[in-house]
Amino acid sequence: MKVMHVEAGRHLYGGAKQVLHIIDGLNELGVKNVLVCPPRSDIASQVESPTELDEVVMKGDLDIFLVWRLLKSIQKHDPDIVHLHSRRGADVFGGLAAKLAHVPAVLSRRVDNPESVWVSKHKYGMYEHVITISEAIKRVLLSQQVDAEKISCVHSSIVASEFQFPAQRARFKEEFGVSEDAVVIGMIAQLIKRKGHRYLLEVLPTLIKKHPDLQVVIFGQGPLEKELQQHISDSGLNSHVTFAGFRTDLPRWLGCLDLVVHPVDMEGLGVSLLQASAAGVAIVGSNAGGVPEVVRHGENGLIVEPGDTVHLERTIDELLSDPTRRKVMGENGKHIVNSDFSVEKMVVGNLDVYQRVLAKV
Repeated sequence: MKVMHVEAGRHLYGGAKQVLHIIDGLNELGVKNVLVCPPRSDIASQVESPTELDEVVMKGDLDIFLVWRLLKSIQKHDPDIVHLHSRRGADVFGGLAAKLAHVPAVLSRRVDNPESVWVSKHKYGMYEHVITISEAIKRVLLSQQVDAEKISCVHSSIVASEFQFPAQRARFKEEFGVSEDAVVIGMIAQLIKRKGHRYLLEVLPTLIKKHPDLQVVIFGQGPLEKELQQHISDSGLNSHVTFAGFRTDLPRWLGCLDLVVHPVDMEGLGVSLLQASAAGVAIVGSNAGGVPEVVRHGENGLIVEPGDTVHLERTIDELLSDPTRRKVMGENGKHIVNSDFSVEKMVVGNLDVYQRVLAKV
């Protein structure tokens, strides 16, 4: 079997990392792989032999000529199946290219935002199968009248062992300018509206009154950075909040956090939550998208309703005040990740979809 993977992302965020995990796992199982990605993208520098690499210009949702560039790539590499891993035009134009090449296509769906029934009918009709990274996304597609037999949920994964050897706490505090006696909340997410940073910042003054040593480290980058920094400055919170930016060395630091907060409005699954759980950190997350599939309420964290800042403040306070409970939740999180979100399980799940699709064509 030969699989062509199309990934349009230029940075090695969660989705692109999943593609690397899948390719590496399939290589170990003897499956041949081709990676098609933009020139000079981060993932291009990470892929290794025996995977074939084809760097193709991808300009986004309006780049209609991407159909022909992907068609040429398919004809060049002659895969048995095409797996489209991302949007940015690669989903629709990749589906069209596969149709023109008469090669079955599979789409990975990583977001839970709804589309119209009309769009769903025409878009998902191009694919032989759709792989969702959470049951929540699967439910969204079902609500849009996508055929249930064409949808499979295969959860995203992480290499859990990478997050189980954190740096010394003193080194963490030196790196991020956190005081010695601080209790530290981490938030790991792109700086975009749906991630809910504003909710955490809204409750932070009240939490600081109860926990004067509280500090927040925000990992990630995005268009809201200046706006969030201005809000923090206007609120007099500069001494309690640190922006750490996008970090490639998260495995060193996550285990040094006391709590991770993820108050999103929408979320496909939340790879950062898998990372936090693997690192043994308790989580407060939203009842949104696939978050409750990772954060099992009362086991490895607590769930609140999106935008409910009263409940969010109360829940964070509850866990900050109970380090023993946080520790138990952290240990539970390690078990959950190891049993339900392993790379091996994800690779086998994707391979099973390929085999079922090819058996029908």
